[in-house]
Amino acid sequence: MDMKKPTAIFQIGKQGLKEGFTGLLKTAFKSRENVKISVLKSGTRDKNELEEIGKKLVESLGKNYTYKTVGYTIFLKKWRKQMRE
Repeated sequence: MDMKKPTAIFQIGKQGLKEGFTGLLKTAFKSRENVKISVLKSGTRDKNELEEIGKKLVESLGKNYTYKTVGYTIFLKKWRKQMRE
């Protein structure tokens, strides 16, 4: 039986999304289905900008991923099947 590891936790700070961040997420998703990203105060406190960050992450990861924002946290989920548009 293949046991998945618990949710991976990342943070986004004042430097925002860096080039290698998507690569780190892809590596984390190899052994996990969920990733939690906390956006620090220095990152943003604008809800619209937070949604844009979520959209950019999902676009860069691919169609098997979705996101949800709760407060200033972005939850990413990897689905086994490709999501419809």
